[in-house]
Amino acid sequence: MDERGTIHRPFGVLESIPENSRTVSLVLRGRMNARPGQFAMLWIPGADEKPFSISGADPLMFTISRVGPFSDALHSLVPGDTVWARGPFGRGFSAKPGSALLVGGGYGAAPLSFLASVLAAGADGSPPLIEAALGVRTSADLMFQRRFAAQGVRVHVATEDGSAGTEGRVTEVVRPLLFSGRFSRLCACGPEGMLEALAALCREAEVPAELSYEAYMRCGIGLCGACEHEGRLVCQDGPVFRVPAAEEARVGGGLTR
Repeated sequence: MDERGTIHRPFGVLESIPENSRTVSLVLRGRMNARPGQFAMLWIPGADEKPFSISGADPLMFTISRVGPFSDALHSLVPGDTVWARGPFGRGFSAKPGSALLVGGGYGAAPLSFLASVLAAGADGSPPLIEAALGVRTSADLMFQRRFAAQGVRVHVATEDGSAGTEGRVTEVVRPLLFSGRFSRLCACGPEGMLEALAALCREAEVPAELSYEAYMRCGIGLCGACEHEGRLVCQDGPVFRVPAAEEARVGGGLTR
């Protein structure tokens, strides 16, 4: 991490893009030397400071769902306003070549779109096989479908109420894709229950996984210990953890850095 990442930097708001009824992407003036899966701490003086996954590095972008007072404040920003950020922090997804299945739960789709853009050009100049599976409660919660499509990524959708795509949880869509033998790894971001189910599926299919976990963070640099998860600090050891394809690996014991 660049030492400057520990210091707040001001970023002007260029655009606030609606993604669905409760989610916007804030596009900021400037860039951050970040990898997909890393996060930054956003700060509005007098309001609060909280961590957010980076959904674009150049220009810098964050995708924010309205869940409380601070996200309300971020939603209220308009072009010309300023927000402060420090980062990037944490371990992101690997950029190794090969086919990949990207699985997003809710707004977990945002960092995966960033990842797809990085993986878009293969090592030999030809695009690798990348597909995405998005799971949401209802079609109104879907986002980033067009961005994935613009990157040449085929999108599979699962909605719990059956209003779009396959009815049910995203794991029902993922299972046949994993067992097709077409993907060399799975990368996912979303709720912990979804990640645990995907870890089990990946071990069964003998496909390695990279899973991005969410946790409550205060400092972002490993000092406060608030983000401890099964003996690891999500802000330092994660938020992306590797799960080997070994059959004997457990969700907790099988997580690696």
